[in-house]
Amino acid sequence: MTDKTVIIGLEIHCQLNTKTKLFCGCSTDFQGEEPNTHVCPICLGLPGAMPRLNKQAVLYALKVAKALNLTVPEVSEFSRKNYFYPDLPKGYQISQYDKPIAEKGIMEVDDDEGHPKNIRITRIHLEEDPGRLVHKTSRDRAGYSLVDYNRSSIPLIEIVTEPDLRSPKEARRFLNKLRSTLEYLEVFDGEREGSIRVDANISIKGHNRVECKNISSYKGVEKALNFEITRQRNLIRKGQRIEQETRHFQEGRGITTSSRSKEDENDYRYFPEPDLRPLRVSGWVDDIVLPELPDARRERFMAQYGISENHARTLTGDLKVANFYESVADADPAIAATWVADILLGELNYRSMRIDDVPVMNIADLIALIRDGTITDKSGVEVLRTMLDQCVGEDEEACEMPADIVTRLGLTKAAGDDFTAVIGEVIATNPDAVADYQAGKKGAINFLVGQVMKATRGRADPKELNIAMAAALKDVEE
Repeated sequence: MTDKTVIIGLEIHCQLNTKTKLFCGCSTDFQGEEPNTHVCPICLGLPGAMPRLNKQAVLYALKVAKALNLTVPEVSEFSRKNYFYPDLPKGYQISQYDKPIAEKGIMEVDDDEGHPKNIRITRIHLEEDPGRLVHKTSRDRAGYSLVDYNRSSIPLIEIVTEPDLRSPKEARRFLNKLRSTLEYLEVFDGEREGSIRVDANISIKGHNRVECKNISSYKGVEKALNFEITRQRNLIRKGQRIEQETRHFQEGRGITTSSRSKEDENDYRYFPEPDLRPLRVSGWVDDIVLPELPDARRERFMAQYGISENHARTLTGDLKVANFYESVADADPAIAATWVADILLGELNYRSMRIDDVPVMNIADLIALIRDGTITDKSGVEVLRTMLDQCVGEDEEACEMPADIVTRLGLTKAAGDDFTAVIGEVIATNPDAVADYQAGKKGAINFLVGQVMKATRGRADPKELNIAMAAALKDVEE
């Protein structure tokens, strides 16, 4: 049940997938590069350097605003957010304050009872990312920090929700759908390190709000919120005050620790950025064409392919998975949905692999083998695992075709009556199960069939094997 006393709001910082930074021409493709090699006087905040706005970042922000049903005002404006931190070379961050690029939208998610619910979005604003601190320690010297400014001035959008979320699971569902929407819009690369960071605000009704800063994963957000709910309720139960503060989530320990007292807006001394003109871009929105978004694609999958809502939801929750499914659905949409959503994704997660590590043609071949009755489902799982183990860390050519694996391992499906000798051996070596079956415990046949499946490596169809086993047991009775 949803706990209505829990109040959660989120601030989500997403890096926009532009080629250059927000206020200069430096490349954003710095992953794996040496520190401080993608910098210039502008993103280093050197005296006299003047920012110039990246038009593509503005268009991407407007695209997100349109997808999330936000209103774009006639005028928006950049401001200076003043605070000191080593990775902020100017001593202020160029952001937006009282005049954001978009405001007042909604996104629908399911609550904990599975009912649709609108989460209000307060605003979207553009801002620049600060640099990155790298913390070092060693046996010979005290800990110290290095600053890498390659990330400085990467374009961000900050998406701020109203405090409409009522549980950690609900918050995670919201974040998953938001990530999926941003990927469908092709404005965001979720695989880039640091591409999304979440500040989670949480309170128990009637008490002060606490902010958990810079959480880098959706699972981390859920864990941090669960910890905070327990911590705050324990304080309330003891009659203690909940301080309004900023807390840090320690991913490894699954706890939050106090960081500092919560700043108010006045602490940042916002004022309009004098080096950037106000934005008047509301007229651009009508020219933005949105792609098919996750909800629409889910409905189409159900109508076009005749698959269940659960399968459609899983398949469309990730753009790459959705594209992969459509590439293999021609073989058999229903079988493809089951194998991609229920089996393939689980095997990939176990191996820490991604969907684009798997050759489409190999999975299409596997689905065709199952559709045609060449192999059983159980043998299909063995074939899939064999193939994926070959693909780990290799190129697509290293993955053996399923049909070749079936031939090499002798996994072609056989009729139940081809295993008469194995059935007889299983009956002979399991007299207790046979006695249970003859005494009316019909479920005992499942154990016997399972033993045959194990001995034959799943090559027999379970339905046919059940018939053959029942016939053999009847002969034993007679």
